[in-house]
Amino acid sequence: MMKCVMVIDQNLPLGLIANTAAVLAISLGKKVDGIVGEDVVDRDGTVHKGITRATVPLLKGDSSLIRSLRSRLLSMPENSLFFVDFCDIAQQSKRYEDYTANIALTSECDLTYLGIAIYGEDREVNKLTGNIGLLR
Repeated sequence: MMKCVMVIDQNLPLGLIANTAAVLAISLGKKVDGIVGEDVVDRDGTVHKGITRATVPLLKGDSSLIRSLRSRLLSMPENSLFFVDFCDIAQQSKRYEDYTANIALTSECDLTYLGIAIYGEDREVNKLTGNIGLLR
């Protein structure tokens, strides 16, 4: 069974937490085949667009925990787990072109990570994130 979690910096203001989760979800939905289900029809015949097939718990962390998770993910064998991160450069950029230009000028060690989404086999995701509490 597949699982998805998001670890988000709990110190962010509520609006940035919501924005971070939204950006990670959109990015994950584009990259992971089959994560979004088919459209469904209610009893009255109204169509409802497909939503995620995976539950997506939001876990609490901070920038250093997110950086550590990202480092661990990068050291794993290719295709073990899929992940997407979201950093301060991305959040501060008004256009994607600004993001690509600014991140190209920034060292990885200078990035502040706001969140990371991780997707893969339940067991593997749990090994990495099972001890992290829910964001409340």
